[in-house]
Amino acid sequence: MLHIIFTGLVIAVALATTWFAGYVVYRLLKRTA
Repeated sequence: MLHIIFTGLVIAVALATTWFAGYVVYRLLKRTA
């Protein structure tokens, strides 16, 4: 049961990190263009 919660946390953190990185890149490109 614990490994399911841990896996969910890892996936959530990975998604949040990917979304944040994409958002930052989008803002930088939008500001430069």
